[in-house]
Amino acid sequence: MRTLVTILLLTLVCFLSYSSAAPLAPGISNRNGCCLKSTQMHIPKGKITDVAMTPSDCEQQAIVVSTVCNKKFCIDPNWIWAKNLLKEFEKSTANNSPPSAPFNVTRCTEKV
Repeated sequence: MRTLVTILLLTLVCFLSYSSAAPLAPGISNRNGCCLKSTQMHIPKGKITDVAMTPSDCEQQAIVVSTVCNKKFCIDPNWIWAKNLLKEFEKSTANNSPPSAPFNVTRCTEKV
């Protein structure tokens, strides 16, 4: 009987931790797409689906990078790598076209 109760409790804990996972990466606020903090993290271009600046009314400016796995990362806008990434992405999506290679060429490998 104790084994059954233990298994049920573990299952409940696993379910609750899975269902409460945040849809956005740490550093992004749910309100208006503003960033709470930014980082200097390289993200492979093949996994990037969108690159954009935070809205101008945000306290902290950042470059928001979205990936094929629907994650968002706030990148330091003063970092030269991030500035070049934003320019290259804007060039890739000129004329409202979808991003071309090297962007958005990798599939999400995370299990849903």
